[in-house]
Amino acid sequence: MMKAIFISDAHLKKSSDERYRKMMDFLEDIKNGNIRVAVNAQTDEADKKTINHLYIAGDFFDYWFCTKDKINPEFKPVINKLIELQKAGIRVHISEGNHDFFMGEYFHDVLGMEVFEEKTEANLDGLNVLIAHGDTADRSNTRYLFFRNILRSRPFYHFQRLIPAAVRWKLAGLTSTASKDLASEDGHELIQKMNPYIMKKFQEGYDVIILGHCHVPGINYYTVQNRKKTFATLGDWIRHDSFLYYENKNFVLQKYRP
Repeated sequence: MMKAIFISDAHLKKSSDERYRKMMDFLEDIKNGNIRVAVNAQTDEADKKTINHLYIAGDFFDYWFCTKDKINPEFKPVINKLIELQKAGIRVHISEGNHDFFMGEYFHDVLGMEVFEEKTEANLDGLNVLIAHGDTADRSNTRYLFFRNILRSRPFYHFQRLIPAAVRWKLAGLTSTASKDLASEDGHELIQKMNPYIMKKFQEGYDVIILGHCHVPGINYYTVQNRKKTFATLGDWIRHDSFLYYENKNFVLQKYRP
């Protein structure tokens, strides 16, 4: 039976941070099958789950700007933990976010993990699922979308590779702050602005849409074309320590408690 976990918006920076250490504990618990979830909170007690897939829906790091031969030392512990999951047979899927991009040349080309720039699809027991970071779902924020296109352009990619790594990571911190400023708005308002995108994707045939970016955990259900549809937002690891668990066509939002 397929069992998957979805997370987003950890915004990891320093390995000494409490949030970073908590994420390390979470990944270790996934590897060891120690994540406890009550699939039906009314009838089930939380029990340990063996996970097959981990989906990271963007902004796992607060910035990236690394190359395959020059990785920020602060990121190596959590990367090694992801490698451990992979060696344990857990497939790791990573979405680029508005803070971490150009990740494919390392996580895919070197480590063999799936990396998707915009979105990916999964078939979960017959459910057609769309997973994305979600920063492009609000098409009304034209200033942010313009800034995003510049940062992800090939000229900018080649430009940042010419800069020494230490300087590049300081620059990454500045672009991270700028991205926060341009993309920042109330998470609940952002979810409302995502609705046209959500409904369009439902009408295209997706049964489930899973997004990050808004930092608000939630699950909403719709009926579209006489079919039940599910829209989940993943929250974050800044305030919520939230993750979405999937098993047997059921999605459950949980707060991680070590």
